[in-house]
Amino acid sequence: MSPALLFGLCAAALIGIGLFGLIVQPDPLRKLLSFNLIGAGVFLLFGVAGKRGAAVGFSSDPVPQALVITGIVVAFSASALAVALLVRLSEAPDRADEDDEI
Repeated sequence: MSPALLFGLCAAALIGIGLFGLIVQPDPLRKLLSFNLIGAGVFLLFGVAGKRGAAVGFSSDPVPQALVITGIVVAFSASALAVALLVRLSEAPDRADEDDEI
């Protein structure tokens, strides 16, 4: 088994587990973690695709590496924003209780 195949299978497993968690888990924080797991799988898959081109004998292409690094930074910032929104949502008063009082 080649390392590229092993990394590709790991990426597929990460994407599959993330999709399962995204569909099954009702908690928003767990959905966020599942979404990040999908992103990690996609980044790994893209890294493997970029590495396979270099392993065949072509010169190393820096574009996939640059896209993966950019994607990691964007995913980190989006996750931080999502966590901040989840904290704000958990601190907000429950609207269902206000409707019952009227």
